[in-house]
Amino acid sequence: MTSRVFKLSALFVATSAILSGYAFADDGKKDIEKIQVLGDKHSNYLAVEAETATKLGISIKETPQSVRVVTRALMDDFSLDDVNQVLETTPGVSVEKIETDRTYYKARGFDIVNFQVDGLGLPQERGSLQGTLDTAIYQRIEVVMGANGMMTGAGNPSATVNFIRKRPTADLRADVSVTAGSWSNKRVEADVSGSFNDMVSSRAVVVKQKRDSYLDRYAVDREVFYGITEFALTDTTTLTTSLTYQSNDADSPLWGALALFDNKGQPTNYDVSTSTAADWAYWNNTSKQAFVELEQYIGDEWSVIARYAHTQNEQDSNLFYVYGTPDSETGLGLTGYASDYQLRDRLNLFDVYARGSFELFGQEHLVAFGASEADMYYFDRSLYDYQTGNGFPPMPNMNEWDGVAPVPTLVDVNPAAPGSDVHSEQSSQYVSARFSLTDDLKLLAGLRYTNWKTQGLSYGNDKGREESDTTGHVGLMYSVNDDINVYSSHSETFAPQTEKDINGLQLAPIEGDTQELGVKAELFDARLMLNVALFNAEQVNIAVADVANSTPDKTVHKAAPGIQSKGYEIELSGELGYGFSANLGYTNTDIDVSDTFNAGNVEAQLVKDYTPKQVFKLAVKHDVEAIEGLSFGMNMRWQDEISRIQNATENFVTKQDAYAIVNFMASYDINDQVNLTFNANNVFDEKYINSLYWAQGFYGAPRNYALTLNWSL
Repeated sequence: MTSRVFKLSALFVATSAILSGYAFADDGKKDIEKIQVLGDKHSNYLAVEAETATKLGISIKETPQSVRVVTRALMDDFSLDDVNQVLETTPGVSVEKIETDRTYYKARGFDIVNFQVDGLGLPQERGSLQGTLDTAIYQRIEVVMGANGMMTGAGNPSATVNFIRKRPTADLRADVSVTAGSWSNKRVEADVSGSFNDMVSSRAVVVKQKRDSYLDRYAVDREVFYGITEFALTDTTTLTTSLTYQSNDADSPLWGALALFDNKGQPTNYDVSTSTAADWAYWNNTSKQAFVELEQYIGDEWSVIARYAHTQNEQDSNLFYVYGTPDSETGLGLTGYASDYQLRDRLNLFDVYARGSFELFGQEHLVAFGASEADMYYFDRSLYDYQTGNGFPPMPNMNEWDGVAPVPTLVDVNPAAPGSDVHSEQSSQYVSARFSLTDDLKLLAGLRYTNWKTQGLSYGNDKGREESDTTGHVGLMYSVNDDINVYSSHSETFAPQTEKDINGLQLAPIEGDTQELGVKAELFDARLMLNVALFNAEQVNIAVADVANSTPDKTVHKAAPGIQSKGYEIELSGELGYGFSANLGYTNTDIDVSDTFNAGNVEAQLVKDYTPKQVFKLAVKHDVEAIEGLSFGMNMRWQDEISRIQNATENFVTKQDAYAIVNFMASYDINDQVNLTFNANNVFDEKYINSLYWAQGFYGAPRNYALTLNWSL
C-alpha cells in the first residue's frame, strides 16, 4: 500500500503542475484576497471563526450555540494524531472506545451521528467511526454542541463534528516530522504547500505510521494521502479539487472486548495488556474521498458555492469474539467464535447554496439558502464459525492466553439474511438568516426540510421507510458591550425509525431539541474567550417494545417519552498571559430517563449510569520567557464515577471509579527551522476501563512516550 500512496502523491503533483500551465490568463484582474487560518506552531489555542453552525460566516462569539474548536497548534503540541485523541481533548465530548478499531462518541448524553467535512454534511445512521482517522490533513476540528437541525436535519441533540481540512497557502512551505515512541511507534509525516503561479496553488500531505501496542498482539499500519488544488479561474471564480486516501490495517484487533465481571459479580481485573484477539485476526479499513467545489462571487456581497463529494469506505476483516462469564477461581468458562466481515459503504453528495448580505431599515442582514442531495448505499456480509470456539474447550484464563486458536471454517450465519443491502436517499432544502434588529440585538433563524427514503434489508429486518420533517433553529444574541454577548437559542432535529405499531404503521420519527442560554465574553483584548452555557436537551417519541400487545412470534412497538439531559458547560480558550495558552472546559450533565421508556428498553437506564456526570478537561502550554524556544505543557481529562448494571437479578454492577489522565509535553526550537517535541502520556500510569458503553470493555493505554523531530522549510 505504501507504493499506492506515493503513486497517488506523484499523480496529484503532476496533474496540478500540468493544469497550472493552462491558459488561465491573468487579464489584469485583481487577485482574490483569501484569509488563511494557518494555526502554526507559535499560535495559541484560540479560534474565532467556525462554519459548522450557520454557513453565514459569523464568528463563534456571534453564534448563539456552544462551539468548541481544537486548533492545529493544540494538535501539534500534544501529538494528537488521531480523531479519538482530539475528541478526548474537546470539552463536552465523551469518546466511547468499545473496541480497538470501533469508537462511538457522545455529547450531552446522546450519540453523535452528525459528521461534516469543511461544513459539508455526511449523512449516516451509525455513530461509530471504524478505523481511526488520522488528523494530519485537518487544520482544526469544530464541534457544535446540541441539536443542529438547521445544518444537518436528521440526528440527535448531541453535537455535530466538523473536520476542517488544510488549504493551500500562497507561500511555499514544507514541513516534515519524524516520530518514535513506545511500543515501536514509528511515524513520518510530510506537508508541502505553495503556488505554482498566480492562478494555481496546491497542498499535499502524506503520512506513514507503523506501531505495536500495549495490547497483546495488536499492531497498526496506517497510510494517508491528501491532495488539494485551488484554481483561480477568474478574479471572482475559484475551483477547488481534492483527493483523500486513508488506510488503517490492524493485526489482532479487538472484536468485542474483555469480560468485566466473574460468576460472583466481582471485577475480573485483567492485566492492562490482555486481549481477546486471535493471532490470525485482522481488520483493514480503507477510506477514499473526492471533493469538487466551485465558488462564484457575485458583486461584493454575494457568492454561490456548489460542492460535490464522493466517499467510499471498505472493510475487510477476520475477527475472533470471546464471550461469557469466567469462573472467579480459575478464570475459565469463556467461549469464542470467529467471523469474516466485509463492508462497502458509498456516498454521493451534492450541495449548492448562496450566501450574502442586504440592507433593510438601516441595518445589514445576512442570509444563506440552498439545497443538497445525498445518495447512500451500504452493503455488508457477516460469516460466522460457531464451531471453532466450542471446539477449543475450554478457553484458557485470558491473562494466560497467547492468542493461538484454530483458523476458522466460516459458514453463513443465516443464508436468508447474510448481512445488509440498504440504499438511502436524502433530499434537503434549507435557509438560514441573521437579522440585525438593532445594533446590539441579533436574531438568528433557520429552517431545513429533509426527506429521507430507505429501502433494503439488514440481517432480515426490513429497513424500508420514507420520512419527511422540517427542523428549525432560532436564537437571540445581545451585545452587552464590545466584549460580552448573551444569547438564548432553540434548535431541533429528528431521527427516522423503522419500528411499527400494533396496527402495522411505521412510527413517526424521533424528535429532539435543545434549549440553550449562555454568555460569551472576549477578555484581555480578545486574546481569551469565555463561554458559559446552560442547556436542556430532550429526545421523545422513541420506539419501545409494546409488551402488552406483542406475541412470541411478533414484537410490536409504541412511541414513548425518552431521555432528557440538562446541565451546564464552561469553556475558556486562548492566551492567559505570561506566556500561557490554554483550552479548558467543565461539563456537568444530569440525565433523566422516562419511566415508560425505561420499562420498554432495558438499555435506557444504562445511559444515565455510564455517562459521567462531571467531566473536566484542560490543555495548557507555557512559553518560557527566560529560554527562547522552550515551552512545556499539560493535557489532562478527569471524569467522575460511572457504572453499568450487568445483571439486575444478581445485582452485578461494574463500576469505574473517578480518574484523571495526565499527559505532559516539552518542546524546544533548536533554530527557526528545527523543533524537538517530547510527549509523555498517562504519566501517573492510571488503570481505567475505556468505556462502559457495552457490557464488555478494555483498558486504556498505560504510561507511554513519544519524541518528534519537526523540520520546516
